[in-house]
Amino acid sequence: MALIRSRTLRLYCLTISVFASLRIFINCDADLTPPSLTPINRDLYHSSGDLMEQISNLVHRHPDKLIMETIETGNKGYNAELTVVTYSRNRTDRDDRSKLRILLSFGQHGRELITSELALRILSILSEEQFLPNMDPTSSSSVLDKLVIKVVPMENLNGRKIVEDGDLCERRNGRGVDLNRNWSVDWGKKEQDYDPHEENPGTAPFSEPESQMMRKLALSFDPHIWVNVHSGMEALFMPYDHKNTTPDGLPSVRMRRLLEELNKVHCHKRCMIGSGGGSVGYLAHGTATDYMFDVLKVPMAFTFEIYGDPEASSKDCFKMFNPVDHTTFNRVLNDWSAAFFAIFRLAPHQRDEIQAKGSLSGMDKWISIDEYLDGYLIERSHRYEKKKEVLDFGMQEIRTYFRLFLLSSVLLMFMFCSRISKNKYSRTIASVSS
Repeated sequence: MALIRSRTLRLYCLTISVFASLRIFINCDADLTPPSLTPINRDLYHSSGDLMEQISNLVHRHPDKLIMETIETGNKGYNAELTVVTYSRNRTDRDDRSKLRILLSFGQHGRELITSELALRILSILSEEQFLPNMDPTSSSSVLDKLVIKVVPMENLNGRKIVEDGDLCERRNGRGVDLNRNWSVDWGKKEQDYDPHEENPGTAPFSEPESQMMRKLALSFDPHIWVNVHSGMEALFMPYDHKNTTPDGLPSVRMRRLLEELNKVHCHKRCMIGSGGGSVGYLAHGTATDYMFDVLKVPMAFTFEIYGDPEASSKDCFKMFNPVDHTTFNRVLNDWSAAFFAIFRLAPHQRDEIQAKGSLSGMDKWISIDEYLDGYLIERSHRYEKKKEVLDFGMQEIRTYFRLFLLSSVLLMFMFCSRISKNKYSRTIASVSS
């Protein structure tokens, strides 16, 4: 987020690149060195490969609680992968639909490294290798018994690698698309200050493999709570991002009540609360949270902004989006880990309200046949571990046959109606002639 400040980042980088190129061709003694920028602190932050290895090892040590799956897909020569870690106190309960289901996504923007570090910390606490201060393990266990939690530690792996290669301002994926503008709710609308280097929505909704995989995951898991974790400021946002309003009625009251509790206890009243579109100062179109709430009918859908340095230069991306000293780094991870465990603790108390999600009418829960098939097939791949290539082929076949069936049904209906109309017309002519 923090888009108002960050829209100057790409222009700055391009300017520096132009000056650097000019110095190759001209002999100039002028000092064109850019201001000192903060590099990635390797003492605090894992590389993407090391972080995913740490998570893999964590899962391997706790197979009774954790399971890890890697999904891969691609299009037009661009490939991406998504790692998903599922937590349940009893591994056999991960498909228990009576439990409260929570879906958490981190690292949707490449430059926001702190968010993936938070994912690792939360998983470490869930596996009981680390503990929160003042956390009672007994009461925590009884709460977690009621939940199934899916964690996506690094949604934008390709974009993260670009950042690690030196482009510290990159937020988009590996082919320049902002994954938090690639969802279908109000997709593609451009505000007057639109910057394609920051907000490129892609060629169509869900044009990007990362967004496709996240949508399939959400469809198959059908969460009660969704949180999309970012950095750039301190905020607790609820829908909507694409307009300056919050939802009407009970959903808005329920979400705001939870956010106010988190802000008071864990954000120390520093966090901005409200709709993303009404609080940040700009509207964002095609976001994941708006899709989760409006299309998938997730009862509680949030975007959390866990850190921002308001004093950092807009040119100093790493410092603006990530803490750079040990004290702040640990404070952010401790405070926000506690906030997530507060959600885990408070959510079951709202169980009746949240699980009213299951009583929605078919029209309220309507999704397209493509979305249904995508979600159904990926659920089967998770459960039975079929090879993805076979599932992709099967999905394409089912789609093809379904569309052919619809087309043939329309054609047959048209022919039938035409035959009836022709017979009726012929009889009318005959009766007139006689």
